[in-house]
Amino acid sequence: MKSSDSLNSYIVLARKYRPADFSSLIGQEAMVTTFANAFKSNRIHHAYILTGVRGVGKTTTARILARAFNFADKNGAHPTLDLSNKGVHCQEIIEGHHVDVIEMDAASNTGIDNIREIIDSINYSPASAPYKVYIIDEVHMLSTAAFNGLLKTLEEPPAHVKFIFATTEIRKVPITILSRCQRFDLRRILPETMTKYLNEILQKEQIEVEQEALQMIVRAGEGSVRDCLSLLDQGIAHGEGKIKANNIKEMLGLADKSKMIDLFEMLMRGEISQALELAREQYNAGCDAKAIIQDLANLSHLTTRMKIVPTANKDISLTPDESKRIPEMANNLSMATLTRTWQILTSGLEEVTKANDQIQAVEMVLIRLCYVADLPSPNELIKRIEKQTSEQQNPNSTRISKNNTSENTNIRSVISSSSALQNHKLLLPSLKLPLVQTQKTMRN
Repeated sequence: MKSSDSLNSYIVLARKYRPADFSSLIGQEAMVTTFANAFKSNRIHHAYILTGVRGVGKTTTARILARAFNFADKNGAHPTLDLSNKGVHCQEIIEGHHVDVIEMDAASNTGIDNIREIIDSINYSPASAPYKVYIIDEVHMLSTAAFNGLLKTLEEPPAHVKFIFATTEIRKVPITILSRCQRFDLRRILPETMTKYLNEILQKEQIEVEQEALQMIVRAGEGSVRDCLSLLDQGIAHGEGKIKANNIKEMLGLADKSKMIDLFEMLMRGEISQALELAREQYNAGCDAKAIIQDLANLSHLTTRMKIVPTANKDISLTPDESKRIPEMANNLSMATLTRTWQILTSGLEEVTKANDQIQAVEMVLIRLCYVADLPSPNELIKRIEKQTSEQQNPNSTRISKNNTSENTNIRSVISSSSALQNHKLLLPSLKLPLVQTQKTMRN
């Protein structure tokens, strides 16, 4: 029988590989350079505010800074960013229980009373380290009274006090606080940087991985290191020590990328019956209904981007199918088609989210998309009408047939439908045929 110590000995990847110095912090080179220059010239501010999305290293950066402020070795105390060797206080700061580095979660300590405790304590000298460092996480959650109580102290703190604030909602922090701090915006981690980082960790852990699976994890992580490492942990457990693409698809509720490209092409060709069958097949295979619409919207955006930026197909996070097939679609589809497709899918995503039966809502969005996505723009249709009008007024022009009169009526109907599209009223009762067929009829 295993002891309780062995059962609890596992440390999650996000904690195990948490950076202890700036040399192992990825994706934040601009911020690290600024800090390095500030320490080198001894221009160290008394208050910093770090902002960025979840999991990009705000709290980690705050702890590294606290370690840098309080670095001391056999030569005495001297702030430095060269943390290759641990100082006297480093281990306790890294573990988060140094007496002079006080971390407070503003989400659960929001009131003026909590700030009063800080104000009362800053007058006392540090117990052992050179500086008292106050790290306040999610600082935007503080009440108005708490922020006001902090102003004077933040403007003129004692020489032995440093403040480091972290927040995901920088706009909710009063300007009076921001003006007293140096602000650093931590960026999302780029896909290629994240992929390289995760591969290095997997090599250390001796875990086999399929690169397609890793690309899915990087996409799902949305630039957050913590999210990617959590998904990596989950993927390792799900695949019994191996990370495979099929397992990650099942774990995340994702559709097969090649199948989604097939679905997108069917919709653009007006093949609604086949499209509905493929969508239902993906749903029955375990794909989330919302994920179908989201993936189609992503494909619409990616196709539009490749139409404008042809080199976008070299993105490391793309699958081989995406790199090869999407540029072909970008060449064949008009910009008007792609932008309308995006509008329909994004508005449809909200409908699917609110629907009681999401797969039914998905099918209705796909039907609407199939009939409307390739609709000519109102400007194009107006030009056609103007051309027909000029031909009718020109005695030398060929006599307009009855079919053209009928076509003129159809064009007005389509213009009315296009106007409805602008108001998100996308039902087209006047169109009896899929859009591509209707256009062919109009051309004839």
